[in-house]
Amino acid sequence: MKNLILAAALSSLAAGSAFAADANGGMMMADHATATIHYVTVAPADIMSSKLVGQDVYNNKGDKIGNVADLVIDNGKTITGVVLSVGGFLGMGEHYVLIDPASMVLSDKNGLHGVVDTDKDNLKNAPAFNYKKS
Repeated sequence: MKNLILAAALSSLAAGSAFAADANGGMMMADHATATIHYVTVAPADIMSSKLVGQDVYNNKGDKIGNVADLVIDNGKTITGVVLSVGGFLGMGEHYVLIDPASMVLSDKNGLHGVVDTDKDNLKNAPAFNYKKS
């Protein structure tokens, strides 16, 4: 089973169209881009965020405990949080928690998914993250 650490897998996140580069190589909010465009290559271990968002998350026992709702990107360059949607059934009763990316690994065994060392009760009692998709 090939496991990847989320933080390492997503460390080379590419810039989006609404962001400009800052002096340290990250993205920042701006109305106009002033940085010269640079092209990068994708390493074999890199994972695109579009492939991760929506994926199921399991615990070490193989129980599905939620899915990846979103990623938090600090200062346009570092993923600092993974928003998990947990506890719901058919869209009812779900809530969000924010976890450190280093606490989740990715597995490609039987399709890409996240794995965390916790259980449903722990997530049910975790601090809620006020997440609004916009």
